[in-house]
Amino acid sequence: MLFHPLHTGVTPPPRFTYPFCYEPHPLCLMAAAEVQDHIARAGGWRAEADRGKMFGVLVVARADGALGYLAAYSGQLDGRNDLPFFVPAVYDMLRPGDRFKTGEAAIEALSARIAALEADEGLAGARRRLDSVRREGSGAVAAYRALMAEAKLRRDALRAERGDSAELTRESQHQKAELRRLKRRWAEAEGEAQRAVEERLQAIGRLKAERRRLSDGLQRWLFSQFRMLNARGQERDLNDIFEAETGGAPPAGAGECCAPKLLQYAYRNGLRPLCMAEFWWGGPPRTELRRHLHYYPACRGKCLPILRHMLQGLDVDPDPLADDDGGRLDTVWEDASLAVVAKPAGMLSVPGNTGRRSVFSILGGRWGDGCAPLMVHRLDMDTSGLLLVAKTEGAARQLRAQFEARSVRKGYVALLDTTRLDPPEGRIALPLRPDPLDRPRQVVDFRLGRQAVTSYRLLSAEGGRVRVELHPVTGRTHQLRVHCAHPLGLGAPIVGDPLYGRRGPRLLLHAASIEFVHPDTGRRMTFRLEPEF
Repeated sequence: MLFHPLHTGVTPPPRFTYPFCYEPHPLCLMAAAEVQDHIARAGGWRAEADRGKMFGVLVVARADGALGYLAAYSGQLDGRNDLPFFVPAVYDMLRPGDRFKTGEAAIEALSARIAALEADEGLAGARRRLDSVRREGSGAVAAYRALMAEAKLRRDALRAERGDSAELTRESQHQKAELRRLKRRWAEAEGEAQRAVEERLQAIGRLKAERRRLSDGLQRWLFSQFRMLNARGQERDLNDIFEAETGGAPPAGAGECCAPKLLQYAYRNGLRPLCMAEFWWGGPPRTELRRHLHYYPACRGKCLPILRHMLQGLDVDPDPLADDDGGRLDTVWEDASLAVVAKPAGMLSVPGNTGRRSVFSILGGRWGDGCAPLMVHRLDMDTSGLLLVAKTEGAARQLRAQFEARSVRKGYVALLDTTRLDPPEGRIALPLRPDPLDRPRQVVDFRLGRQAVTSYRLLSAEGGRVRVELHPVTGRTHQLRVHCAHPLGLGAPIVGDPLYGRRGPRLLLHAASIEFVHPDTGRRMTFRLEPEF
């Protein structure tokens, strides 16, 4: 049984880690340091790890009370999911002769047949024949129409000179009938060429449908082999877990992240989980923001449904954000049409699914039933600062139009986790899209992302950090946070950012100014509120 002893006088935590928002416990830091030393001394697989990999540690207690830890890596490493020192996969799909491997081979064979048919000269020739028939038919019809036009001009001249005749009428009728016959002949030829193409495409389509059927069946069978335990000894497979939690199938790679692997091994071997942490080793991925040796919460898309089951029976820390409403909501300006409020960090702009207070709910309570808040923009829960709220439908329409026209000017102040900024001012353009498997995290995607533009200016350097002014030209989710943290942006996360940097007491990002045209008076309104940090 894997069990790496921890010789320390550090007291374990009273409750297990809430895996989606946590500060690593000192025992986890000690265990992670040993794992990091192991990675640094590794041989063949070290190069792959250096390209970027998530690792995790789980501090456990044996039945005799001895403390130790387990280590894991996400997915595979060096083409293996059973490297020594680390816990094995929940289900080893890489075993030679395993049903997954044989099924995968059958799917790969189908893919090879499909590729061969798609590259077959018969299909290419049939497509060329179809194109040729279409061109020739179109040309023949066009040529005959030109002939008919010339003939009509001749007939019109004869009619003007001699008057109409049965011979001229018969010629006209004959040419029209001949045009119909010509079109029919070429349509038949095109249909025959089209059928030759479709017969080949249908054969490919049947193989693709068979491949999809085999792939879906194999994936469902694979997920049925991931029978996840919880602390009560209850077992459920991934199909059952995701069907109950999300109403759909598990995403690819579900059950292969660090947290499920660590907990499953502990339960299987009678080890009591005490605390857990995950850290990134190596270079960043192409789209996500991951930094070497930084700690990260478990992903929500793959792990949230699984861990909801696996943590049952453990006394788990509460979500540290669940009961924090952010503090008091102060009004900076208010009239009959709108209000500008100072949202504290930790308060939602609009209601979520947790029942926490929000700017919307607080203002709704203050204003009464006759005046519901109309939110014309939002701030992240972690961001403090000025928020503009409309009180009438007319004001809301005009303010939203100003936001859409980008005539509202917003200024933010942030402290960045760096000692210098070069150049001291500039413009960042990195397209963003949500990460569907780890919401609300955003990723940079130059192919599918939406345009996101930010201008910035260095204000000062203070205490090993820099203070910057940020002006978003667009208004994408987490735009400022990603643009600051990403290596292609400022390369320096905002201090206290739990998603893209290092978690702290709060995110040091503040909406310090807002300028807009008052929807009733037409006056340019400017408000500024300096941050507390």
